[in-house]
Amino acid sequence: MTCAVDKQRAIVVGNSDGIGLAVTRRLLDDGWTVAGLSRSSSPLTSSGYEHHRADVTDVGYREVLAGALDTLGGVEACIYAAGIGDFFDVDDLAAQTRALEVNLVGAARTMEVVVPSMARAGAGHVVGLSSLADVAPSAEAPGYAAGKAGLSSYLLGLGGALRPHGVRVSVVRFGFVDTKMAKARVKPMMLSVDQAADVVLDCLRTRAAVVSRPRRMAALARTAGVVLNMRARR
Repeated sequence: MTCAVDKQRAIVVGNSDGIGLAVTRRLLDDGWTVAGLSRSSSPLTSSGYEHHRADVTDVGYREVLAGALDTLGGVEACIYAAGIGDFFDVDDLAAQTRALEVNLVGAARTMEVVVPSMARAGAGHVVGLSSLADVAPSAEAPGYAAGKAGLSSYLLGLGGALRPHGVRVSVVRFGFVDTKMAKARVKPMMLSVDQAADVVLDCLRTRAAVVSRPRRMAALARTAGVVLNMRARR
């Protein structure tokens, strides 16, 4: 699979491992110039790649991101792949707060920096990696589910607002993917990292507003979401 246009520029946030790393490798293979941002160092050494260590929750994150954007001279694509999630622990609610900060607020901070330059250029594509867990509250990981629900909602609304400016926004909703994020005891229909990267690269080509994979799990999640929402209101 190849991207529609070669020699384009992208920023990938959260790409030292998992889906973000796989997507970055694919973009580089397809001739893109890429800047990556993550808390950890990167294993990538490609000549078309520049890595920046930054935490999306830090005060200085916007400055680091703006510097990466300036170095590239603008971008055609921004992929937000950062995400965390922990099971509920009544003695550690800070973990749920951090999930909200990374999964939702970090994405919003990224949009603050990247979107205005895209709008000025009249072109660009933002892709946010969300979750099929965005359909319902979760007693097991409330911060994760709420953050992903907020991310999906925010990006869908942003997409409508930015369409007149020539900027496309996509939400990619995954079920289980074989990364460190997959902490559940049972992981049905789990995708490999390479399969997930295929989905993201295809989304860059099609510019679909919402992509949900696996499709069968997306249908099951919708049904389960109705039940879980009703149960949460009892």
